[in-house]
Amino acid sequence: MPRTAVRVFPSPNAVGEYLAGRLLPRIEQSLAAGNRFLLGCPTGRTPRPVYGAMARLLAKKPQNLRHLILVMMDEYLVEDGGELVYAPADKSWSCHQFARVEIADRLNASLEPAQRLRDESIWFPNPREPAAYDKRIADAGGVDFFVVASGASDGHVAFNPPGSPRDSRTRIIQLSKETRHDNLQTFPDFGSLEAVPSHGISVGIDTITSAREAAMIVWGAGKTETLTRMVAADRYQPDWPATLIHECPVREILSDADAAHALEPG
Repeated sequence: MPRTAVRVFPSPNAVGEYLAGRLLPRIEQSLAAGNRFLLGCPTGRTPRPVYGAMARLLAKKPQNLRHLILVMMDEYLVEDGGELVYAPADKSWSCHQFARVEIADRLNASLEPAQRLRDESIWFPNPREPAAYDKRIADAGGVDFFVVASGASDGHVAFNPPGSPRDSRTRIIQLSKETRHDNLQTFPDFGSLEAVPSHGISVGIDTITSAREAAMIVWGAGKTETLTRMVAADRYQPDWPATLIHECPVREILSDADAAHALEPG
């Protein structure tokens, strides 16, 4: 298996501009071919430069997104009457809130109503039937491109903690302390670690690696360790889930200079 290419950019915004410049033409080409485009999407700090760059490009050159499907990776779960259900969608840290405000609203801002991404085109796994998510994705032709991000402290991807099996698929996960701490850093509105939900529903390692193409984004000095661990690997290593990028058929790792400062030249 060939080594996964690592591209280093001067800033997070430069990472976002590069990936947005790749994604939007692909999305447009799928429309011309009469196909939907399934885009796997994370939430949180890391992908914000990508969604922002896509919005800026769409403001300059609007294009039709009616065929775009956002395949969201995960969502926090809270207990309600003894059952785990989605966290309230009006919470600032809710993945539903992020998908609507940080992705859909930004992409749609410069588009005519007939061109806009539709509410029903934002997909989330259902905690009552997790396995149905992988079937829904497969029935729609599979994810065309997965944007992937990694946790700083333990290399988690979505809510997949260290030890996640290579063949894992969408499931309910008890969140590790490290994942919850990273999420508190991402969403200070939680206020305390105790306020971060203890469970979530998440796509699995196999769900992500089944995409036709993927890009792993890392930026900031806090992501130096996860980038170093990924570059040192050449296949999936369960103790550091971010290494899943090596299992994707077409893949690359996109970093900014701060995260890449410890890498050997070349």
